[in-house]
Amino acid sequence: MPSKRRTPPDAISDLTIARLSIYLRCLQQLEAEETVTVSSQDLADRFHLNSAQIRKDLAYFGEFGIRGVGYNVRELMDHLKGILALDEERRVVVVGAGNLGSALSQSSGFNTGGFRIVGIVDSDPQKIGRRTPGGMTIEAASRLTEIIRSRKVHIGVITAPSNAAQRICDELVAAGVQAVLNFAPTQLKERPEIKVRNVDLKVNLEFLSYFLRHPQR
Repeated sequence: MPSKRRTPPDAISDLTIARLSIYLRCLQQLEAEETVTVSSQDLADRFHLNSAQIRKDLAYFGEFGIRGVGYNVRELMDHLKGILALDEERRVVVVGAGNLGSALSQSSGFNTGGFRIVGIVDSDPQKIGRRTPGGMTIEAASRLTEIIRSRKVHIGVITAPSNAAQRICDELVAAGVQAVLNFAPTQLKERPEIKVRNVDLKVNLEFLSYFLRHPQR
């Protein structure tokens, strides 16, 4: 078991939390290979990580592992799931039933590991009532608030056009959602009562384009 020492949540960076998710995926792969223990150095070498960074990130949450032995893979996985609150179900609603929204609604990553998509909505009358390739029925966006409250939704995923994203975010928050994953190519207004993550695919392509023009020496 880790020690009781903890760092206050507001002192831990978003980057650290994101790396915990990476460590969890690496550990899940090791468990699938029936690996029982792993050192931070072995974990870093195997998955192209930084061993010092691994130890620093984990130290925010306590003292893990045994000196000279390393971490028990299963135990560390369970600790990380607890830290990331994956030991309880998080219900998700997708707003926007276009190609991206439909694909996400059937993605295993959005329906495993503590997450479950409980609804997908759209404002296009021609889409309402149809089924996504994954078998979910597309519901009317006008029912979004009702769906959130009746199904106890925790996370809203926006895959709608950028000109509708802020309005949708506001509606999600008003209905009680406290976390939003935004795929629309626009930045949403920051609000202290919610956590927003923006995933702009074009920004990442432009980032890569820069390095094609200015390769690292």
